[in-house]
Amino acid sequence: MLLDAATVYFRAFYAIPSSVTAPDGTPSGAVRGFLDMTAALVDRFRPAAVVACWDQDWRPAWRVARITSYKAHRVAGTGAGAGEEVPEHLPAQADAIAELLEALGLPRLGAPACEADDVAGVLATRPGRTGVDVVSGDRDLLQLVDDGARGGAGVRVVWIGKGVGSAEVVDAAALAERYGLPDDDRARPGDAYADLAVLRGDPSDGLPGVAGIGEKTAASLLRRHGDLLGVLQAALDGDASVTPAQRRRLAEAAGYLDVAPRVVRVLRHGEVVEPFGDDARGADAADVPEPAPGRPDEAAVAAVAERWGVRSPAERLLAALTR
Repeated sequence: MLLDAATVYFRAFYAIPSSVTAPDGTPSGAVRGFLDMTAALVDRFRPAAVVACWDQDWRPAWRVARITSYKAHRVAGTGAGAGEEVPEHLPAQADAIAELLEALGLPRLGAPACEADDVAGVLATRPGRTGVDVVSGDRDLLQLVDDGARGGAGVRVVWIGKGVGSAEVVDAAALAERYGLPDDDRARPGDAYADLAVLRGDPSDGLPGVAGIGEKTAASLLRRHGDLLGVLQAALDGDASVTPAQRRRLAEAAGYLDVAPRVVRVLRHGEVVEPFGDDARGADAADVPEPAPGRPDEAAVAAVAERWGVRSPAERLLAALTR
């Protein structure tokens, strides 16, 4: 089980009132919620191993160099002091979660120039790995869904967009049905979803997409032509299934479409993303380490939990991991 850790602790932060505090009065809802949510997921899915995927770089330069608007609206400050805009009391709680993960023996993995999504992508596609559940409320990770029928790992997304209690398992068939995507030899549904995301864009990530081509239109084009390259070739060939207006809009978005697939697609095993433009560094899947689970240190868990007033949730997670 690969946890998109930021999705889980952000959801916990906003779900639990700030009146929930540690003994010293510091808000602790994100810590409490993260532990409770992870315990519920472990109890339900009984994974053989749990790994927390961490943002070591929330806005990699190699993505920004290709599309300058990428996550630009989330930047706080300017110049060397610029960083991600986050709620005041969240960073300290994220640090506490990291401390608890270490005490619990659960690997927390990040890598240079990589977002947590990239870490999940690399780990899910490493050779020999089979049966992977990726926990996220971020639809970007739906691109990893793979039924394993074409030699893939067999990856599902445990979708927590409506809360952990309503977690939905999204496999290849469910993804194809949800978005009207092709599910045949031309493209895996996860790959087709990535192409749909390129065409549709995503305002929450600062990705403009192709003007006039929304989700349903993108899905229709992909069903007919298999993948993004097939859609673009059909437009160049004057295929009647691509309207004149769509051909014009695709042509106008040519610069975006040249770079957007590399920005939208998460890093996979064996991939190296070369620097681009003014970017001084790309990304290398080899930088993502293999998880090294440890044994829980119950005394350390208890000490951190006591400090943050989360003893019961920590004990629930420890018990779930033991079971």
